[in-house]
Amino acid sequence: MAARLKPGEVDLGTTIMAVQYKDGVIVGADSRTTTGSYIANRVTDKLTPVHDRIFCCRSGSAADTQAVADIVQYYLQLFGYRPLYPLFPPPSPKANPPRVHTAASMFQELCYSNKDQLSAGIIVGGWDKHDGPSVWSIPLGGSLHRQPFAIGGSGSTYIYGYCDAQYKEGMGREEAIEFTKNGTDRRAAVIRLAVITKDGVERIFTPGDQLPTFWKG
Repeated sequence: MAARLKPGEVDLGTTIMAVQYKDGVIVGADSRTTTGSYIANRVTDKLTPVHDRIFCCRSGSAADTQAVADIVQYYLQLFGYRPLYPLFPPPSPKANPPRVHTAASMFQELCYSNKDQLSAGIIVGGWDKHDGPSVWSIPLGGSLHRQPFAIGGSGSTYIYGYCDAQYKEGMGREEAIEFTKNGTDRRAAVIRLAVITKDGVERIFTPGDQLPTFWKG
């Protein structure tokens, strides 16, 4: 049964985003986890690192997406130990890091193979030496799509127009951060972002009293 809303209330749902820009990828998400109409956690971290420069954004069932992300993270750690040549294994897992596409394909395989049991919408973003920055979307059902930017979650229906109007190819770092931050603040108690480049990952936290404001009451 759908949650009953009080007059004037709007059910905004989860919003997750990932944006590819010139030098890297920005991933972002709101922070609320709900059980029906009850907010179980106001400051959830929906950005999950699965490797050094690869993150996933999770929407749907928190239990399902956490389990899938844990499995992918486990296999990606093993992937690092894969020998470059049969007789010369790398000295450490960092010597042979996985591609972002590899991580996205693992998510896709798990989500598609278990699509009747899972409620999981995933966005994978990161940087690797083969493809540079890239963003991949795995919506409900388990298909896989590479996109310049991706949005997901039940709240993403509210920002299709904003994204279509404001997205520009070749955005710089600050412009991409602002684009992502403005897209994910519809229901956020806080906003969490991660900036992923060849130099590493920078986490950005925006508290509730510093969220973007588009109106004055």
